[in-house]
Amino acid sequence: MKRRTVLATLGGTGVATYVLQSMIAPVEELKAATASGPRVTPPLLGSLQTTTDVLRQMDATSGSGSLLDTARRHLRFLVDLMKTGTFDQETGRQLAGVIADTANQTGWYALDGGERDKAQVLFAGALRAAKLSEDTRLRAGALSFLAIHGYSGEDPGSAVTAARTGRQGVQGQDAPALNAMLLTREARGHAKLQDERRAMAALEEASTLCARGRGEDDPHWLYWINPGEILGQRASCFLELGRPAEAAHAFSAARGALSHDEARTCAQFLSRAATAQMRAGDADAGAATGHEVLTLVDGIQSARLDDHLRTMLGEARQLAGAKPLRTLLERGDTLLKERAAA
Repeated sequence: MKRRTVLATLGGTGVATYVLQSMIAPVEELKAATASGPRVTPPLLGSLQTTTDVLRQMDATSGSGSLLDTARRHLRFLVDLMKTGTFDQETGRQLAGVIADTANQTGWYALDGGERDKAQVLFAGALRAAKLSEDTRLRAGALSFLAIHGYSGEDPGSAVTAARTGRQGVQGQDAPALNAMLLTREARGHAKLQDERRAMAALEEASTLCARGRGEDDPHWLYWINPGEILGQRASCFLELGRPAEAAHAFSAARGALSHDEARTCAQFLSRAATAQMRAGDADAGAATGHEVLTLVDGIQSARLDDHLRTMLGEARQLAGAKPLRTLLERGDTLLKERAAA
């Protein structure tokens, strides 16, 4: 595998091909092609990783819209450094790991911004870089994002396959949080397929693993797994399964774990909660939660969040005879028009 192909486009191949490649592709020797390029040192790699980490935290607060171009430039610099830098094999593996993490995040920003095809290419590149890094946790991370790509589109079966493959790759590692996260991705795929038994079983296992806390091998980039996240994923599965009352209850139980510092994440969560409340027929609760969402979204750029807002307002229209929802609809429609024009 030549270094210039780490992030090459795998045009025309599906998620199943990416998953298979991540399992069977051999790990190849990785060393600098020249001794005259810039030297890649641990302090430099640490600084580059910090940039990826800071962008990750900014995404949870303000959404992907303001980050995608910056992340792409950061990723391009990393790939250029692999092409031209001077490093030994171990340092090269570490550089590939930073590339894999950054490609995962950049792909997420693209997916969150509605650029599904570009996101898939970046996740495929992350799988390749993770293979070079020999860090199966990064491979699991890329597969988890491919799972989101699958269940948020028209291929929920691929979400199940990707999540299960990610778990297989980290067998034997002390990584309960990572396994719990992958199980929630699997559950979402099952729920989209209307397989309630498998969805609930995956969520129960995720909850058990989450209760163990973080393990020695859990990656630093996985910061969001807690009991509230598992409950929120359970609620989302209930929504997919047509059980809005249970979804509303689970969202309510999860709400105490929300971090209001992570405004984008919080707004997305609450928009689904409002949808569940309205589908369950509770117009007052749905309107109150919906107004919270509309207050939170100011300054957040996320196409996926906008999709959730449209779904929420669509539910409000179904109950438009309820007075509390009329105000929500007026405010929400105005806000969506402003966001579309921005």
